[in-house]
Amino acid sequence: MELESCLRKKLREKDILIMTHIVLGYPSFEDCYRIVEAMVEVGVDLMELQIPFSEPLADGPVILRANHRALERGATVQKCLNFARRVTLAFEIPFVIMSYYNILLQFGIKRFVSAMAEADLRGAIIPDLPPEEGQEYVKLMRACELAPVFIFSPTTSDDRLQYIASLAHGFVYCVARKGVTGSRTNFSEDLVNYLARCRKATHLPLALGFGIKEKRDIAFIKRKVDIAVIGTQTIRIIEEQGINTVGDFIRGLR
Repeated sequence: MELESCLRKKLREKDILIMTHIVLGYPSFEDCYRIVEAMVEVGVDLMELQIPFSEPLADGPVILRANHRALERGATVQKCLNFARRVTLAFEIPFVIMSYYNILLQFGIKRFVSAMAEADLRGAIIPDLPPEEGQEYVKLMRACELAPVFIFSPTTSDDRLQYIASLAHGFVYCVARKGVTGSRTNFSEDLVNYLARCRKATHLPLALGFGIKEKRDIAFIKRKVDIAVIGTQTIRIIEEQGINTVGDFIRGLR
């Protein structure tokens, strides 16, 4: 089942979905597996698997630190893809890759897309890939029935929102504010107006990330978007409290 269809099926049962984010290889691949297992057990609907990169430009200090530690401990693209296959075989939720375009270029775009398909992944989020430069990538992704997920931001014009939407599949990732992950987001009328513009621009499900940390944040965005993305806060909790606390944190968001 393609990603959009899978998400719409879930949305018939829930008013908002939860997508979590982990950095592959942090704290270790075995710890990652235990984290995925705990998240699935408490009802996470889909998951973003980040292949670590030395210069993750969209990420704040918490995720940046996790990227560097994963690389120091020997994470490679192939190890990450092998891990992805392991979790897609073990768990029924959809998984998508998140990484940066240099990873695809170095690995080989066609080879990378084929590897994602073989691992039974559902799509990818490549935040530093401008849509204008992604034609080959989009074509290869669609040939493998994978979703190229693109990004809306508050500074994106209405015309450009529609252009990005014309290339996107699966869902659209809306960033809640300018800047990098992990900083405070102002849940305000401005955010509501921005999300209304996003909704008008596409028929695809909308995900909102950057700054969602607690239950009241998710309550605020219900009926405005379809997916709440929990990224930095999960990794912060792993750093501060250990991986055994992840399940309770996610459970408390509902």
